[in-house]
Amino acid sequence: MNLNVNDTLFSFVQLVNVSENNRARYTVCLDTPPHVISDGIWGGHNIEGEPSKSSFPVYLLQLFIIYFIIRVLRFPVKQLGLPLIISHMMAGLILGPSMMLFEEDKKKLFPYGSQDTLTTISSIGYVMFAFESGVKMDCSMILRSGKKGWIIALFGLTTPLLLSVLFEDLFTSIFGLRGHKILFIILITQNIYSFSVIASILNNLKLLNSELGRLTLASGLVGEMMSNFLILVASSFDKFTTYGSLCFNLAALFAVIIFMFHVYRPAMFWIIERTPERQEVNDTCITIIIAFVFVMAWLSNFLKQEFIFLPFIFGLATPDGPPLGSSLVKRTHGYCKKFLLPIFLTTCAMKMNLNLLDSSSLVILSSVMVILAGHLVKMGACVACSLYIKVPLKDALALAFLLNCKGVVEISMYSSAFDRSHIPADIYTVIMLTIMVMNIVVHKFVKHLYDPSRKYAGYEQRNIFSLKPNSNLRILVCIHKQHHTVPMIKALDLCFPTTEDPITVDALHLMELVGRSSPIFISHRMKKAISSNVHNSYSANVILAFKLYEDENGGAITINPYTAISPPLLMHEDVCNLALDKVASIIILPFHRKWSIDGKIEHEDKNIRSLNCKVMERAPCSVGILVSRSVLQRDSPLRIAMVFLGGNDDREALCIANRAARDSSITLVVYHIKTKSKSELPDVDTMLDIAMLKDAWKEHSSMRNVSYKEEVVEGGVETASILRELTEQHDFFVVGRRHGIECPQTKGLEQWSEFPELGLIGDYLASADLDCTSSVLVVQQQKFFR
Repeated sequence: MNLNVNDTLFSFVQLVNVSENNRARYTVCLDTPPHVISDGIWGGHNIEGEPSKSSFPVYLLQLFIIYFIIRVLRFPVKQLGLPLIISHMMAGLILGPSMMLFEEDKKKLFPYGSQDTLTTISSIGYVMFAFESGVKMDCSMILRSGKKGWIIALFGLTTPLLLSVLFEDLFTSIFGLRGHKILFIILITQNIYSFSVIASILNNLKLLNSELGRLTLASGLVGEMMSNFLILVASSFDKFTTYGSLCFNLAALFAVIIFMFHVYRPAMFWIIERTPERQEVNDTCITIIIAFVFVMAWLSNFLKQEFIFLPFIFGLATPDGPPLGSSLVKRTHGYCKKFLLPIFLTTCAMKMNLNLLDSSSLVILSSVMVILAGHLVKMGACVACSLYIKVPLKDALALAFLLNCKGVVEISMYSSAFDRSHIPADIYTVIMLTIMVMNIVVHKFVKHLYDPSRKYAGYEQRNIFSLKPNSNLRILVCIHKQHHTVPMIKALDLCFPTTEDPITVDALHLMELVGRSSPIFISHRMKKAISSNVHNSYSANVILAFKLYEDENGGAITINPYTAISPPLLMHEDVCNLALDKVASIIILPFHRKWSIDGKIEHEDKNIRSLNCKVMERAPCSVGILVSRSVLQRDSPLRIAMVFLGGNDDREALCIANRAARDSSITLVVYHIKTKSKSELPDVDTMLDIAMLKDAWKEHSSMRNVSYKEEVVEGGVETASILRELTEQHDFFVVGRRHGIECPQTKGLEQWSEFPELGLIGDYLASADLDCTSSVLVVQQQKFFR
């Protein structure tokens, strides 16, 4: 080292000599103090006048290049239906030594020493990911998971480990792995569970709140807790040589954990109780919590644990869901998980070197065999346990694939082991490649093996038209916002429940999953409350309204309230599952638009519209969409118009109108809109239409509140003109959807259709241009062929 006291910059030469793990001797020249900020191309204080010699411009350029490649790769990866983690790891392969392209440019972009800065800052993303994963976990699922989750997790974890212990010497001698530590690391990491990885995969596959998804989440959560305990014990005995140091560090570790759950967690509940309803927690509190996350990361290192261990436990101790959990996820998700975490994964993948792989190498072949053996044994254990608890074979295979998938947690563990020289570069490359392959295989096979909509398909008739006389009518109503409650209750009045002909209503309050990984389903009738902060106060208003409605109609109606908290894109699974389980005849959904008193559009929710369309596609029963514009007083007479053109949907709508006609306070007019042309040979649908209209007329002939009118039209223009006149005479319309049916009565209306889920007639009545104040119930009869 040569020093010149007259210079402000000191240079020294560092010799690095590593004799194994595919590393060579090289010489590095460093300047100290290092150049951080550049003076620009024209600055006079840069070395050779190049900003690339300063660490901060180099870091910014690295971020730009990495993120640019990730975004470019994301499009083809997404189009192929592959997980996004593949784009992150592919970017690492391109920028790493595996691709012999732009070698000189890569050396300038990633000079010696710059990787430390990049990895350190991107590791912040991984720390926050671990904390966020802990926040979003619902540990009460462990108690609610039942024996199924415990059996699968326990045997899936212990079986491979027991076999590896029994055949450890055989593996070492036959496979020729260099040293016990390599085998130990591979076997441990191949068999652990990662709840955050499993939840992410299920979310990508849109299976989060399916039957398979709930069982997988339960098994993954139990397995995660057991895996963390196993890793804690194994790492503690591996890192401490004396009994005294081991006891001291474990005691300090458990003291910190006790502080989290017995001091910090109660304090957070105290803050939540003092936070106004539907508001976020104070920013000062959020900032302090995030600061403590980094303190916990430092403590993890100090206590010789993985740096994300205590941040993860700290997340578990933080109350999940709104208002605290959702606020924390909202603050950290975008920058840390969406930006820094992909860069962290890319830097881990940059350590791969495909040039080191040799197909004739016994070490490479043996490591591949050990990894495959670990996957197969774990999959076999999961499949056997699933079959034992009566899970179908295809679902059992899909479950085994999901529980075997690896992600960011395992990548970080292998990268850390590689940095400590516990794993050679060639085996590290093999392991990372198997993670990539396994992710692709899992996504492709699970999509092929498990289709959550297949259970809805069938030939059992679940609609009002097929109900036998005096049979129980079961209705599922969905509520998103509190203002949906009163219109839904008015729609239930159309079914005219009486003590002689009662109805059963399952009221489902749908809420967006925020600040949690696993969806929640609550049966309030069974009093299965999950926790004190699961929006019970918000759902209470909806539950109370239906409870009062039930009391007012004593013995005529039974209300079963539920709350489902899940991602908006997957809410249709909760709706269809409940309709299937409760044998509902019809599902009534609210329209996605809300009108103000003066008739203007006040609010529009695209998530509700997406939900309605998905439910209509796969519902196991009939579906109705309620377009609510005005709510009449309970004592005001209701003037209903039933617009009948023909078809399954119109017959289903006429069944609802027939039930409403039993209420003498309701005035019902059935408008049969038909054309002048008559077919010589009427089809089956036409014959059914005529027969049903005749039966309805015979039933209502003695009722003064029911009338029947025929309207003859030549096209859609005349139909629209008639509907415009009817809006001034009626408060409520009941129509069929008739989607995809072409007829002369609606010819020309399709070009003005805005919402296909309402059908042509319903869409016209709900149009903002019509200046209509009447509510509309659009009915679709159960679909049998899918």
